[in-house]
Amino acid sequence: MRALNLSFAIACALALPATALAAPAGEATDLDEVVVTANRTAVSVNDALSPVEVLTRTEIERSQARDLNDLLRGRAGISLSNQGGAGKLTTLFLRGSESDHVLFLVDGIRIGSPTSGLASLQDLPLALIDRIEIVRGPRSSLYGADAIGGVIQVFTRREQQGFAPRAHVGGGSNGAIEFGTGFGGRSGRGWFGADYSFRKTQGIDACRGAGFPVFAGCFTDEPDRDGYESHALSLRGGIDLNERWSIEGQALRAEGENDYDGSFVNYSETVQQVIGGKVRWRPSETVNVQLVAGRNVDSSDNFLGSMPMGFFSTDRDSASLQADFTVADGHVLTAGFDWLRDRVDSDTIYDERERDNKAGFVQYQGRLGAHSFEASLRRDDNEQFGGHTTGGVAWGLDFAERWRVTAGYGTAFKAPTFNELYYPFFGNARLKPEESKTWEVGLAYRGDGFTARIDGFDTRADDLITYDAAINLPNNIERARMRGAEIGVDTEFAGWTLAASASFLDTENRRGFNRGNELPRRAKHSGRIDLDRAFGKFRVGATAVGYGSRYDNAANSVRLGGYGTLDLRAEYAFTPALSLQARVANVFDREYETVSYYNQPGREWFLTLRYAPAN
Repeated sequence: MRALNLSFAIACALALPATALAAPAGEATDLDEVVVTANRTAVSVNDALSPVEVLTRTEIERSQARDLNDLLRGRAGISLSNQGGAGKLTTLFLRGSESDHVLFLVDGIRIGSPTSGLASLQDLPLALIDRIEIVRGPRSSLYGADAIGGVIQVFTRREQQGFAPRAHVGGGSNGAIEFGTGFGGRSGRGWFGADYSFRKTQGIDACRGAGFPVFAGCFTDEPDRDGYESHALSLRGGIDLNERWSIEGQALRAEGENDYDGSFVNYSETVQQVIGGKVRWRPSETVNVQLVAGRNVDSSDNFLGSMPMGFFSTDRDSASLQADFTVADGHVLTAGFDWLRDRVDSDTIYDERERDNKAGFVQYQGRLGAHSFEASLRRDDNEQFGGHTTGGVAWGLDFAERWRVTAGYGTAFKAPTFNELYYPFFGNARLKPEESKTWEVGLAYRGDGFTARIDGFDTRADDLITYDAAINLPNNIERARMRGAEIGVDTEFAGWTLAASASFLDTENRRGFNRGNELPRRAKHSGRIDLDRAFGKFRVGATAVGYGSRYDNAANSVRLGGYGTLDLRAEYAFTPALSLQARVANVFDREYETVSYYNQPGREWFLTLRYAPAN
């Protein structure tokens, strides 16, 4: 409760001066930005009843972030844990939920490893990404399993009119080298594009040695640099066959070579691949039907030096048929069917290597005067767990011209992973899905050149899976509560662009061995400030990120201290098409850890020459 009270106090403090600093009426502001992840249909950010954050290609390039971890850290509701720098395992916690309680999509295709339950964020290069949509809150009633904490969707590059080549090259600290090139455009009814990205770094010493107690750290002392190298290619294209039919397809493949510290495995070769396509049919102005299908491959060949130590390869095939009906002005009914098949190929012996999931869902979105409504219901039929029903409702009210209050409730679930179910001498095939119930409330203000939002939530999760010493296997023995608040402010003043967010989180393990403890690797407080300004051809900016302390384990016996970092950046445009970017990250050389015993980079610099003519 103290965290919630502090949230509202800070929200009021931010809102008062920010209103005075808001840009004058009439200045450019995008209040009609469209998102598709929140409702599986196109809605404006203004109309979305759930908290949504959109990161565009312009914002990605302006931030000069090096990877997804760099881009997402400190944003509302997000805690990240990284095991030793670029290319190393990165896990994301959204609103205090588990790292495998967040659904990740790439161009509408579900990604992630069915064995670990995690998406390989570290292997998705920013150079190939056009935009990212972050939806906070339960979405199982639309997407099924995994969407307890929210949904994050990555969209690869999309093309505008004409033809547009692009390229960038850069280098910096720790032997870092980057290169990327691509092209794309539209001609008549068709569009096409291709992009290639290369990244290489000598890295840092990922782990500071063997830990104590047992099972902490990386089990060995290897005081060396742990490098990372990645090659990635994105291809896409589409055509509008006529006024009613269109078809498109895309493919992304990223291959990585990753060194790290460990006594069992210290090198891996990874592949992250997403292939998908979409067929759209619009028989009338009020009906839209689309079929989306694709496959995600997540694989890793593991070595100790040059000695093979095993491999994992998972395929995730999915298909979705969805129809949207505009039954009246401001009223949309959606119905659909989803199919998912997970398969495992590994030298590790699993009792089961494949399972299917079929689901049907419906959603209603409506508006009556100042009131907005949403209701959704989904029924999943899982080959392993049988039927599972989830639902969600939301309401919004616009008042005083620029204000909106929202409230919602949703249920969600997470199916156990193949490792939890079938891993030799570890899996428990009797596990049940983890379940959750979430209440949400929000207040938003949108003015000319100024927006602000505060959201509160309370999530209760049951049957959480953890190790049970009584049977020496994982078991559904824990229950948790995650509650908190998130604040976001975006404004322009005196030529400066400001984006700020803060998160306050209270977690509690409410049953099992660790009853009364905080959930591990979730910071109670976090925040981010991005400040930018252009002076003609010259642009400067800064990013400040801060996290409070957190515990590294469920027993709360290992504490990770809080930290703050400051990044500075500058950019000069020689021409509208050619620019030079410079960045210094972690200016004050702050030492910190997001996973116990795993190091994070100190002060780093990087230069990028970027060519991107307007098309």
